[in-house]
Amino acid sequence: MAGTIRVVSWNMGHQTDAWRTLSDTEADIALLQEAVAPPPDVASHVEVDPGPWLTEASPTPRTFRAAIARLSDRVRMHPRPTAALARSSDDEVPVRVSRLGTVALADIEVLGTGELITVASVYGLWERPSPTVKSSWIYADASVHRVLSDLSALIGHEALGPLLVAGDLNILHGYGERGSDYWKRRYSTVFDRAEALGLVYMGPAAPDGGQRASPHPAELPLESLDVPTLRTQPSDPTSAQRQLDFVFASRVLTSRMTVRALNSKPDWGTGDHCRISIELAACQGAGGAA
Repeated sequence: MAGTIRVVSWNMGHQTDAWRTLSDTEADIALLQEAVAPPPDVASHVEVDPGPWLTEASPTPRTFRAAIARLSDRVRMHPRPTAALARSSDDEVPVRVSRLGTVALADIEVLGTGELITVASVYGLWERPSPTVKSSWIYADASVHRVLSDLSALIGHEALGPLLVAGDLNILHGYGERGSDYWKRRYSTVFDRAEALGLVYMGPAAPDGGQRASPHPAELPLESLDVPTLRTQPSDPTSAQRQLDFVFASRVLTSRMTVRALNSKPDWGTGDHCRISIELAACQGAGGAA
């Protein structure tokens, strides 16, 4: 569609070669998670938001981060700097984040229209309970709540400007693992909080947002519209059972947005996560960023 802005959200699995797959797409902007630095042959023709290639974690930082890349000349990218909550800068006013590497931010200028859209690539980092608690649990909902707290710095009015948020949250939507009501309630607080902030859940969702899991997972409610975005065994399509990647947007964007998981066998690629395609139809009038 003429004038459509194409965005892809993708957990790259900290694989350098994933950049070459990405550079072959027709997307204008990529919202990336678990991204490492692009190889020289790709870095020469993409623009990536600045920052160290690490995510703050305990006890050892991860050697990847959330990132945003400009892939075409149809848009201009204006990265928004981020800084740790405890730090400040005299020459800039960064968005302070709870854990560096889990949020990347930029304003995207659509050339020819002047429209500005704020985009955020977000990542739900796995965490564990305190060592004083004897538990084998890992969870990511706490990380995602920190991300939502960080994104709150972009929100100063009830009516949000154009804001698009996407990424790998490492949580489930509408249910808990193996039917757990406890985890269903914990995960639902993330989606409820996003909605309360003015961020509408956009999927991806069946029937047009991707293929359903096959066979149908026993833990997945029959009425669920979730589509799998993770293969536990990248080479086995039947191992795609859970949706971990999600898209949210402010209301001013929702009527022009389509979201689809590229989770069919020919579209998936070689990684454990599939790519999420987000298309924004041409704006009838320019608007300001969030």
